[in-house]
Amino acid sequence: MPDLSSRRLYLCVSHRDDMSTFLPAVLRGGVGIVQLREKNLDDDVRRKTAKIMIPICRDYGVPFIMNDSPELALEVGADGVHVGQDDISVERCRELLGPDAIIGLSTHAESEFTQALKTDATYISAGPIVATPTKAGREPTGISYALECQARSDRPVFVTGGVDASNIFDLVVAGLHNFVVVRALTEAKDPEAAAHQLSEELTRAFGS
Repeated sequence: MPDLSSRRLYLCVSHRDDMSTFLPAVLRGGVGIVQLREKNLDDDVRRKTAKIMIPICRDYGVPFIMNDSPELALEVGADGVHVGQDDISVERCRELLGPDAIIGLSTHAESEFTQALKTDATYISAGPIVATPTKAGREPTGISYALECQARSDRPVFVTGGVDASNIFDLVVAGLHNFVVVRALTEAKDPEAAAHQLSEELTRAFGS
């Protein structure tokens, strides 16, 4: 399976009309993995959006991940799929996508993480460490949960929940390494500048 540990910034983004300009901007800024996370629109829109995103990701050497559906990931030629606790199993995703696919799995509690370690997921996400509208209604886990997950894991753990340029330095200093970003980039007035700022904070934190 691919080693994603050096890819510090993982963008989750839903369909947007300016994807053809937004995505290259954040990739220039340092985003290292991209997931199309679209919960509200039908598969036709997801296919069309993926077909815009995949060539851009290829140009930058960045993996492209589909959310929830390994079948759709296979159809569009994605590099992998990310699933949640209530979605299709990691084992079934692996059967459909093969040994080289990237498969991610969300966890929100210690028991879920323990079970995740028994799968062959490529990476595991942990959080949200703070409450976020991306996961409406889900109780935050706090940073201690993410730190515990990372300490126990033999693969990258991507931290979710409110990561932005104001806190990413402190999160690295606390001991975390890999981060999912959403609103810090998707709601930025200048996405490229916002991505550069996150990358600079990471460089500063890992060099300190």
